[in-house]
Amino acid sequence: MDLELLFKENKEQKLFGRYITLAEVEPLLLQLNTNNQLKKVGESVLGKPIYSYTIGRGKTKIYLWSQMHGNEGTTTKALFDFFNVLHSKSEFANALLEKFTFCALPLLNPDGAEAYTRVNANEVDLNRDSQNLTQPESRILRAVFEDFKPDYCFNLHDQRTIFGAGTAGKPATTSFLAPSFNEERDINESRLKAIEVIVAINDVLQKFIPGQVGRFDDSFNINCIGDTFQNLNVPTILFEAGHYTDDYLREETRKFIFFALIASFSYLNENDLVSDAIDKYLNISQNNVVFYDFIFKNIKINYDGIEIITNFAAQYKEELIDNQIVFNAYFSQIGNLENKFGHFEYDGKGAKYSDDFGDFPRIDEMANFKLNDTIIFVNGLIKS
Repeated sequence: MDLELLFKENKEQKLFGRYITLAEVEPLLLQLNTNNQLKKVGESVLGKPIYSYTIGRGKTKIYLWSQMHGNEGTTTKALFDFFNVLHSKSEFANALLEKFTFCALPLLNPDGAEAYTRVNANEVDLNRDSQNLTQPESRILRAVFEDFKPDYCFNLHDQRTIFGAGTAGKPATTSFLAPSFNEERDINESRLKAIEVIVAINDVLQKFIPGQVGRFDDSFNINCIGDTFQNLNVPTILFEAGHYTDDYLREETRKFIFFALIASFSYLNENDLVSDAIDKYLNISQNNVVFYDFIFKNIKINYDGIEIITNFAAQYKEELIDNQIVFNAYFSQIGNLENKFGHFEYDGKGAKYSDDFGDFPRIDEMANFKLNDTIIFVNGLIKS
């Protein structure tokens, strides 16, 4: 199967960038509602509709949800790309619809999506509310789970640019996890099924992004939805969409998440055997916090009247301004950056730092500065 061509043919062009809200998603769901697949299953804190989209006639039931965290829309884009595949009337689509029934909540947290925040309108992280179920969105997710009775769960998220796959300086463009079901992180039949899916995904993605697939931390927290569903003996796979070089809008990462979805369902459809699945899973590089968005090396600064050569880092903050996501770079670390990497790196070779406030960078100030009064940096990047 030509995954690149499949993505190109089915990419949902009406979804783009980082700011994915109900205003973009709802018309697409209505358009895809060709046979009463769409159902309003509840409302958010602020009264916005939350939809389920159910399609297929197969015995194996797949439950997917995206944007539990409102500012994590990459997987939502990939999910709609996959919906387009299911509507393509291709031989592959018909095989999937015959094998599976898919039930998706494409935008679980519409209030958080509009505000571009991780939390919901009550400032609750829904991924820490799976036991107490204090929020309407959490209760909806659980109610659909209990009604649908899935065979597999797909928990779709984004992760920050700080993560690398291992410690060798490659970004974790995608990461996956078969969540633990107990404190001991044991592997039972249910968790093993999730592991086997991830191994199948990794086999595919390594052909496209070698060394850029990570394995997320599996510390047990029953308040997290993946751990809860795994604890209820339903194989659950966490997807984390991360950073690809120069892809802050996550359009390339979107493609790789799409590939991962296709790989998952191809594997489950074909019932392939995965040998040594646990070893292969554990050989996927662990996610590590090793990246900054910017690292500036060997810069001369004046600190308390003493000139020193040092390094400093900056990190983007994603800020919602006039319904647009703006990436503003702020200084975040000065000094020892050993074993750290930057998605953008610059070696000053002893050049002297200056900005509008003095001769050294200050934490949480915007990364606007000069080197030797001639090289100008605006928002972390060299001004052309």
